[in-house]
Amino acid sequence: MVWTQDRLKDRQRVVHWDVVRSSPEYSVERVLDMSPGGRQRVYNSFNKGRVAVPDSAFTDGNFSLVINNVITTDRGVYTCNLHHHYCQIHQSIQIQLNVTKSARKERRYWDGEKTVFVVLLGSSVVLPCVNRRPLWREGLQEDQQQVAHWDFQPPGVRPDRADRLVDLYASGERRDYGPLFARRKMYVEEDAFTLGDFSLSISDLKPVDKGLYSCHLHHHYCGLSERRIFRLIVGPPLPPAPTTAPEISENEIPEPRTDESESPRVVNVILPEHRGYFMQHLGYFLATFLLLAFIVVAVIVLTRRRKKREVAYVYFCAGEAGSAGMKYLTTAQSLRPATRHL
Repeated sequence: MVWTQDRLKDRQRVVHWDVVRSSPEYSVERVLDMSPGGRQRVYNSFNKGRVAVPDSAFTDGNFSLVINNVITTDRGVYTCNLHHHYCQIHQSIQIQLNVTKSARKERRYWDGEKTVFVVLLGSSVVLPCVNRRPLWREGLQEDQQQVAHWDFQPPGVRPDRADRLVDLYASGERRDYGPLFARRKMYVEEDAFTLGDFSLSISDLKPVDKGLYSCHLHHHYCGLSERRIFRLIVGPPLPPAPTTAPEISENEIPEPRTDESESPRVVNVILPEHRGYFMQHLGYFLATFLLLAFIVVAVIVLTRRRKKREVAYVYFCAGEAGSAGMKYLTTAQSLRPATRHL
């Protein structure tokens, strides 16, 4: 909607004040609302004539809330809400109002999130809400602030060197650049801002038309902008459509075959297995068998040799022990004293 013409004009802008009270259970109450095309509406009859917003709010951008003869029930958090439905922009500001009976306690400070006013009971206070952006003030024609344009960037050309194709304005002004629009090769519908359709139509495509096409939408009144980029690739032309099929005379039509088609013949051929294939497998089997036999014989031979060595070692140790005993006996006999025969 933001890119179409604003036909409702002032009815698109609204300001309203709300208050959140701590009791009962943080209830929310609408204080008043106002639009440029109508009067301000005060929702509580007790506040009529006591609470108001300046009538020139949408002219000078001052939407401050004026409260006369402050009472205890005015305590709460007030919110100033600005809505621009056409531009889809919403802004708000919060202010807390506290009421005191002591003039020495009157003050204004910032609590880190919002401004806090402490005012004397029975006095008047102005809760500020000022926004002087042209968006919220009268005197501007939004139709003159809407612009749409198309740019063309051939391959190998930088974006800042792109060619401008057309400029469109919501007021109805149009600027075409280059001969492409003059020959109606490219065109954009005249009612683009009415329908919100800014599509670029290109006819009779050629290889020189390939490149990047960018559509730029600027709404200076709303402070919005959009950009959409399209890459166009032009391929080779399609082959020509086939001509009408040649007519076949009756003489050229082949006669249908009347003889019966022969059934297919299947011949099974069994080839004998090659003798070398059998001998090859037999050789693998014999080699494996001989290898296993060799391993078994080797294990048996090694085992027998080991047993023989153990037996020989036992005999050798026994012989050494016997010779040592004989030597011991001989030595003992030689050392024994000779007995005399009386």
